[in-house]
Amino acid sequence: MSEQEFAKVYEPAKVEADWYARWRDDGLFSPAEHDGPHFTCVLPPPNVTGRLHMGHALTATIEDSLVRWHRMRGERALWLPGTDHAGIATQVMVERDLQTREQKSRDEIGREAFLERVWRWTDDHGGVIDRQHEALGASLDWSRYRFTMDEVSSRAVREAFVRLHEQGLIYRDYRLINWDWGSHTALSDLEVEHEEIESSLWHIAYPIVGSDARLIVATTRPETMLGDTAVAVHPDDERYQSLIGQRVRLPLTGREIPIIADPILVKIGFGTGAVKVTPAHDPNDFETGKRHDLELIQIIDLDGNIQAPAPEPYVGLSVKRARARVLADLEAEGLLVETKPHVLSIGRSQRSGVIVEPLPSFQWFVNVAPLAGPALEAVRTGETVIYPEFRRADYFRWMENIRDWCISRQLWWGHRIPAWHCACGHITVAREDPSACAKCGSADISQDEDVLDTWFSSGLWPLTTLGWPADDNEVDRFYPTSLLETGWDILFFWVARMMMFGLHFTGKVPFRTVYLHSMVLGEDGQKMSKTKGNVVDPVELVDAYGADALRFYLCTIAGQDSGIVFSRARVEGYRNFCNKLWNAARFASMRLEGLDLAAWRADVLDADDGLARLSIADRWILGRALELPERVAAHLDNWRLDLAAHAAYQFVWHELCDWYLELAKRRLADDADPSERHATQGTLATVFDLVLRVLHPMVPFITEELWQRLPRVEDAPTLMSAAWPIVSGEGQQRTMAGPVRAVGSILADPRVAEAERDIERLIAVVTSHRMLKAESKISPAQPVEVQVRSDDPDTLSSLERIREAAQFVGRMRSLTVLGRDLQLPKQCSVDVAAGVEVGLPLAGLVDLDEERARLGKDIAKKQKELAGIDKKLANQGFLQRAPAEVVAKEQLRQTELRDNLAKQQALLDRLS
Repeated sequence: MSEQEFAKVYEPAKVEADWYARWRDDGLFSPAEHDGPHFTCVLPPPNVTGRLHMGHALTATIEDSLVRWHRMRGERALWLPGTDHAGIATQVMVERDLQTREQKSRDEIGREAFLERVWRWTDDHGGVIDRQHEALGASLDWSRYRFTMDEVSSRAVREAFVRLHEQGLIYRDYRLINWDWGSHTALSDLEVEHEEIESSLWHIAYPIVGSDARLIVATTRPETMLGDTAVAVHPDDERYQSLIGQRVRLPLTGREIPIIADPILVKIGFGTGAVKVTPAHDPNDFETGKRHDLELIQIIDLDGNIQAPAPEPYVGLSVKRARARVLADLEAEGLLVETKPHVLSIGRSQRSGVIVEPLPSFQWFVNVAPLAGPALEAVRTGETVIYPEFRRADYFRWMENIRDWCISRQLWWGHRIPAWHCACGHITVAREDPSACAKCGSADISQDEDVLDTWFSSGLWPLTTLGWPADDNEVDRFYPTSLLETGWDILFFWVARMMMFGLHFTGKVPFRTVYLHSMVLGEDGQKMSKTKGNVVDPVELVDAYGADALRFYLCTIAGQDSGIVFSRARVEGYRNFCNKLWNAARFASMRLEGLDLAAWRADVLDADDGLARLSIADRWILGRALELPERVAAHLDNWRLDLAAHAAYQFVWHELCDWYLELAKRRLADDADPSERHATQGTLATVFDLVLRVLHPMVPFITEELWQRLPRVEDAPTLMSAAWPIVSGEGQQRTMAGPVRAVGSILADPRVAEAERDIERLIAVVTSHRMLKAESKISPAQPVEVQVRSDDPDTLSSLERIREAAQFVGRMRSLTVLGRDLQLPKQCSVDVAAGVEVGLPLAGLVDLDEERARLGKDIAKKQKELAGIDKKLANQGFLQRAPAEVVAKEQLRQTELRDNLAKQQALLDRLS
């Protein structure tokens, strides 16, 4: 290929969209039809109206890299796409739009009309994130697309609900729930985020009926006293035993309420030892009320305001304003005894951010304890493995203390609960809409107004994506799925629920491995937030740097266990990596004209002594390239995409580009010996083939484009459908699927091992000579004479083998190998690397008097700095007060200075 046909700079925009369309349209995202092992992964369903954020991008990159890898290995790789209807979030957006456009509420237009608007909204705004996943290169099987409100999902949700209800695991009950008055719906415990705030503990006097005495009650929520129905004390508290059974007058209301004894609610020693009981507004009080048959008085309404039967002055006030009014009135009546500082834990709605109110309500619940047991056991026995391992403790802690799950939501957008109420009091739950009450036969029945928690439908995701419970489902072919990859923050919301549902409905775990990635933080180290202004848009990064650059960056951070601080500079750095790969391939394409790769393989790889045709550098890079797929595969097998990416990066950037391409230039020149040129051409083409296959799962676009441009023995129309270089067998019998077959015999050949030692020595010598030039302020471009020596005969032989190549790649004037009986010149800068003394004779290169003066000044300066550091590190006060990282930095600098001083002093001694 001519230079004009290969652009000087890689332009992702000209490559990525076209290749994605070809892969998709050619059906390459669908699984193979054979009966071999499958690798199945479900995409965590993003919100239908969502936009790609960095968490999505990380998930998609990890999953796509692994799916592409398994697909290249010949497995039936299936990556299942879809979106979630996002009940609360979507309904809130449509309600806001309705209010803005028409100044109407959903209640004003009615349920049916509102749902029509929601469906239009999802049609208009949905699909954006799917197109963004395409831009990222996600090889999802779009033909199996699933939406949690589509027909398949709806059938699965109803079947699951009815079956659980028939088994007594779903029930309806009147109990205290978490009420989100901002979104007007109940929430599960997991949707309440707790935070600690500075508050107060108020001591309030409750007058004892028939006495002048008062009972002092401690509370953190004085406004709820308007709904108190008792005061509780501990039965063993001697201070109050005589009061048990008496009554107090509830301040500000005039109601009389009993003094009860309850050892569960009251802790001796906390507060005053007397606790107000408000069953309608506190979960512990609710249970206390059931134990003592107390009245339930709800004085907070669904909007978070005070309502009757609270006294008139407080009705209509918000909770916050009511608290201030209650406290003022108590103080005015002399009943506010004391106020103490107190740290209080409050619960906020994960959705709306308002402080949730515990309110009594009829709701639907799942009895999860029977479901949690098998899900716990599956992780304990390793049937499902959670990675990283320390997250297992979080899973166990939550599952072992699990409480029944409130699954009903007071929304209109979602799966409506398949339950019909009759005036006779019976509730008919059915798979198909009933026409009459199952108990009394009345046709006057109405469906429950509530919908199911979104996590109920997404908890069935591995099953619904495979068509369960229809007869033609693909559960037998692809279930259990192989991998669930998601963020650690939804381990309980989603992962645990899928475990429970999957095991309950199929008897099998839904996935073999759970890979929990970390949260991507802003460049300031804080959680990304629009308010903080530190949100990073992955789509903008794709536009600026290309999808491959972003993907490779995300692969390199995929193995970290703590929060990942985003770095735009590193994304840009991996754009440079893609350009380096592109330019290396461009160079190769201009040097590979005339290559007959089939003949090269016959002459080199398949011939008895074919390796003799290769140079030392050829044998070295071929051996290293043949080892690369195994190294990368081992990391991927352990879910360490970061280590896989780093291994590939180091090989391409340093071994292939920095060293081999430079070493190969002489043998690739037009005037080189034809047989040597052909030998190196074939090596270069084969190494590129291997490299592109190994990189493809992580950077699919540029590797596909380059693979199509470079010579190869065709075994597939696209790199995506080509084989991963799998190595099988042992010893010299090891074979590889892909561009090279007899891997074992090549790697076992002693000349390959010798070449590796030789090139390591060459790199050490060239690097050392460059360092010596820099230390003596000699221009990097100035050719110099270099001398090397060793006392070891094998090392001397190695130096003779690499002498010409080292001289060429190091751009030296000459490289002289000194025998064991010879010494380096006295006026010579010296370094020791890889068992070799590397000398740079300075006579004629520098003014020796000036060099001695320069060294003397530099040594004096460093000695002064070192003395200061020595003194600081000898100071125990500094060592005890300074941060550990500061001390470590000083210690590192101390070591560096001592090493530099030793080298400079030795050089000064030689020059003197």
